[in-house]
Amino acid sequence: MCGIVGLLAKQAVNQGIYDALTVLQHRGQDAAGMMTWSEGRFLLRKSNGLVRDVFHTRHMARLKGNLGIGHVRYPTAGSSSEAESQPFYVNSPYGIALAHNGNLTNSEQLKQELFSTDLRHINTSSDSEVLLNVFAHELGKQGLHLEAEDIFDAVRRVHRRCKGGYAAVAIINGFGMVAFRDPHGIRPVVFGTRQGDEGQDVMIASESVALDVGGFELERDLSPGEAIFVDMQGQIHTQVCADRPVLRSCIFEHVYLARPDSILDGAYVYGTRMQMGRKLGDRILNEWPDHDIDVVIPIPDTSRTSALEMAQHLGVTYREGFMKNRYIGRTFIMPGQTQRKKSVRQKLNAIDVEFKGKNVLLVDDSIVRGTTCKQIIQMARDAGARKVYFASAAPPVRYPNVYGIDMPAATELIAHGRTEEEVGQLIGADRIFYQDIEDLKAACRDVNPEMEEFDCSVFDGNYVTGDIDDAYLAVLEASRNDAAKDQSAGDHALVDMHNQDDDDLDD
Repeated sequence: MCGIVGLLAKQAVNQGIYDALTVLQHRGQDAAGMMTWSEGRFLLRKSNGLVRDVFHTRHMARLKGNLGIGHVRYPTAGSSSEAESQPFYVNSPYGIALAHNGNLTNSEQLKQELFSTDLRHINTSSDSEVLLNVFAHELGKQGLHLEAEDIFDAVRRVHRRCKGGYAAVAIINGFGMVAFRDPHGIRPVVFGTRQGDEGQDVMIASESVALDVGGFELERDLSPGEAIFVDMQGQIHTQVCADRPVLRSCIFEHVYLARPDSILDGAYVYGTRMQMGRKLGDRILNEWPDHDIDVVIPIPDTSRTSALEMAQHLGVTYREGFMKNRYIGRTFIMPGQTQRKKSVRQKLNAIDVEFKGKNVLLVDDSIVRGTTCKQIIQMARDAGARKVYFASAAPPVRYPNVYGIDMPAATELIAHGRTEEEVGQLIGADRIFYQDIEDLKAACRDVNPEMEEFDCSVFDGNYVTGDIDDAYLAVLEASRNDAAKDQSAGDHALVDMHNQDDDDLDD
């Protein structure tokens, strides 16, 4: 997952984009970038690191203009190379910059087409650069002067060529800002407006919280296959450009990825997580009506909402039992298992008094590898817990994600090929409870009944784009296993030592 933002305003946009990226930081902590447009010139700053570390005063001063896009990244395939940070830029046609969240499942095929047919060269291994060049090639067919319909025609051809889950925002030199969402609406993107004395400002972002921080009013999500074009006067044009659009948004956004104060496809994430807690509480009561749980303790932060609702539903005391070090990143999105193992005890510390002599139900949003929760269960025992039960607000994660989330290789998923009871034994829990997949869907529908179906591929192995086979998954596994990630991290560390501090295109 990554975070994207685009802003066209009547004043300088650098601070607005910076503020939006800070609240999208949870979507990627590997790299950040911003590109602005001013009087026909693109200005760029991107580097590895957090938003606050990438952008200094000298960078912000150079990022002039009232149109810009930004990006926060984590490496889907484990690469942390600064060269693959975004936004990307091509000078033909017009001059186009693009930031992208998601993954193209046919990127290798598209690379070959771009080279042999479109006569375009791809300089990185990023599928975002592939998407940019496909869009640029299709847009180049429209001629020198662009109208909204020309841009929509180009996006329509992009949808026909590109497969997978993607949301992108782009600047077209001299024409405005455009964004589009894949025909299944797998990855999220919203837009909003802000009225000022000089006219209307428009922001496009991965989550609605980015709009909130800038004082924008959420208009709506982009529909599956829809494109939005904002011209230089701030006028909004939209059109559904996919041939057969159908909403199958990623349900893992509601489980873990999105901030709870975001609204995705008309559903408050906070509300969907409350429902997850209620439904999992129902399952526990049905399976174990005479339970001996003394206290419910969340594993911060993502599971808090579900855990609190579950505790109330069970009639059990809720307590905060772990204190979190705010300066350690999200464990799930760290590239490489070595870093992940090292970070757990640095990240959490148990409050012994909340565990001593009690039967504790620990609640997490999901169980992916099982490494983290196994260590946390041991921490609870070390703190004096008599029994430790474990509940996952999501069903067992048994399959890798191919649409832009760095789920590890299938063989590294603890639930892959195992029963729920076997997972519980491996992580050291006295008893384990998983959410039922139909209850998870219902939790989202309870908040927004219009969300009929979802991409649940990490749970059920059903890849909604219909183009994923065993051969694709085998290649994916080779690139995502820990050995490959550790090797990639080492290789890129040597390369990045030689990168320049600034990347302004006008230098």
